[in-house]
Amino acid sequence: MLRTKHTGDLTMALSHAIMTALIDDDMSGYELAKSFDASLGFFWQASHQQIYQELRKLSDKGWLSKREVNQRGKPNKISYGLTMAGREAMADWVYQQSRVQESKDDLLVKLYNLSEHNVTHIISEIDERRQAMMQRLYLYEKIRRAHYAEPESLPVRRQGVYLALLGGIRNGEQYLQWCDEALELLARLENKQPD
Repeated sequence: MLRTKHTGDLTMALSHAIMTALIDDDMSGYELAKSFDASLGFFWQASHQQIYQELRKLSDKGWLSKREVNQRGKPNKISYGLTMAGREAMADWVYQQSRVQESKDDLLVKLYNLSEHNVTHIISEIDERRQAMMQRLYLYEKIRRAHYAEPESLPVRRQGVYLALLGGIRNGEQYLQWCDEALELLARLENKQPD
């Protein structure tokens, strides 16, 4: 399929994550932020403030429509939806080369500063990370079993979501393995310390 060139920066940004979340349904900023926290937020971090700022920018570009929705007993809300121009921008972006975002993790920098004096603290940080990853993997697996038990029978787009979830699961499993290896090595260092 031939894609037209779209003007503007189409590298991965919060804008693409937001537009992806709006592919199927129009949502208010609040609904989008909550939905984001429970799905795309696993792979792309953004504060609610960043999401609201990006919604305004996307609307100004014409990639999102916005309409005011009356609510009884509450202030009116603004609902956002993907426009045809937004869908075209997303389609063009999908054809661009993907880039892995390198992680910035202060724990890895701390490991460069490992010493006999801080080994116990580093062990506790890695153990906390391990516990957090265990909780995340539990949630991922719960989502997989509830919504993606038979991925081959899903619509094509949902199969893509399944693959993203599976990538998160595999990355999490690999991270747990690293934590276990790190904790084993650090425990030996800790045990070598003089009393």
